[in-house]
Amino acid sequence: MIPERVRNIPPFYVMEVLEEAQQLEKHGASVIHLEIGEPDFPTAPHICEAAHQALSGCITRYTHSMGIPELRKSIANYYNRHFDVDVSPEQVIVTSGTSPALMLAFMLLVEQGHNVLMSNPHYACYPNFVTAIGGTTEYVPVNAENGFSLNAENIQMNLNDKTDAILLNTPSNPAGSVMDKKDLKSIAEIEGDIPIVCDEIYQGLTYGKEDHTILEYTDNAIALNGFSKKYCMTGWRLGYMIAPKSYLRVLQKMQQNFFICANSFVQEAGIAALEGPQDHVEKMVETYDMRRKYMLKRLKEIGLGIEYEPDGAFYILANAREYGRNSLELSRDILEKTHVAVTPGIDFGKGAEGYIRFSYANSLENIEEGMNRLEKYLNG
Repeated sequence: MIPERVRNIPPFYVMEVLEEAQQLEKHGASVIHLEIGEPDFPTAPHICEAAHQALSGCITRYTHSMGIPELRKSIANYYNRHFDVDVSPEQVIVTSGTSPALMLAFMLLVEQGHNVLMSNPHYACYPNFVTAIGGTTEYVPVNAENGFSLNAENIQMNLNDKTDAILLNTPSNPAGSVMDKKDLKSIAEIEGDIPIVCDEIYQGLTYGKEDHTILEYTDNAIALNGFSKKYCMTGWRLGYMIAPKSYLRVLQKMQQNFFICANSFVQEAGIAALEGPQDHVEKMVETYDMRRKYMLKRLKEIGLGIEYEPDGAFYILANAREYGRNSLELSRDILEKTHVAVTPGIDFGKGAEGYIRFSYANSLENIEEGMNRLEKYLNG
C-alpha cells in the first residue's frame, strides 16, 4: 500500500503541459513555450570549460558531503559581498539543486503533523515537500496589493502553536515579486523565534528594484539558492543552503545519508560561475527586462488582467477569469487550439485559480508570435 501522503501528491501541472506540448511537436506542431521556468540562454562558455577541465582531470569522485571548500568559500564571499552580511563558508551546504536543500530544511525543522506557513499562491512543489516528510501546510491568502507576497501582518494572523517554519520566496514564482527590505525585516522580527526558510533562487534577476536576502535581518533563517536561473544551469543540478551554525551537524548527517554529495565536476563549474565574468548575466537581465515590458504591454492589450507588474524572476501572473475559471482546462484548450503552452494558475494553489502564468524566458520573436496566437484565440 502506497502511503496516502505521497499517493495524493498532485501532478506538477507545468511539466504535464510541457510533456503535452512535446507530444504535439513530435507530430510536427510549432509550439511556443511560455510555460516552463527555464532560461533560454546557454550556460556561459567559461563555466562549461571549467566542467570540461574537471572531467579531463578525472575530478569525478565523491567530495566532502557539505561541498568542496573552494565552492563553499566562493558562495560565502558572494553573499558577503553582494548583501553585506557575515556568512562563514562552514555555514554553506552544497546540494544537487535547490530541491534537495528544501527537503533537508523541512526535514530539519518540521515535526510530524506540524505545519509550514506559506503564501497562497506559491511555487507548485512547496507543499509537496512538506507533505512528503509528514508535515502540513498553513496557507496565507495574499493578493496583488502586496505582490502576492507574505508580510508580517498576514503571517501573524495565521500563526499557530504547530507552526514550525515560515517559508518565503523572493524574487517569487509565480508572481515575479521582489520583497521589500521593510517586509523582510518585519517578518524577521515576529515574536516566537520561528525559523524562516527563504527561497532565493531567482536572486539577481530583478528589474529596477534591489533584492535582499533574509540573512540581512536574522540569524534564525536558512537561505536557499543555486545556479539554475541566474547562471542558466538548470540541468547541472547545483544548489546550496546557508544555515545557522547550530543546524550544521544535523544537516551534514542528513546530507551524508540521503544525498552523499553534489556532483564533483559540477561543483568546479559553480566556482567558475561565481568567480568568473558576470557580463553574460547582466546582458541576460537586460534582455529579460525588454521581454517583460513587451509581454506586459501585449497582455494588457489582449485583455488579460495584470494586477501586479513583476519586478523579478521571469514570470507574469495574469488574471484570465473572464475567459474561464478552470485554469487547467483553459491552458489545455489554449495549447490544443493555438499551440501556445502556458501554465495554469491552479499549479500554484487555489489562490491562483483562474490565473495563467506566462514565462518570458523565450525569444522576443517567439513571445510576439505567442501573443498574436493568444490574441486571436481570446478575441476572435
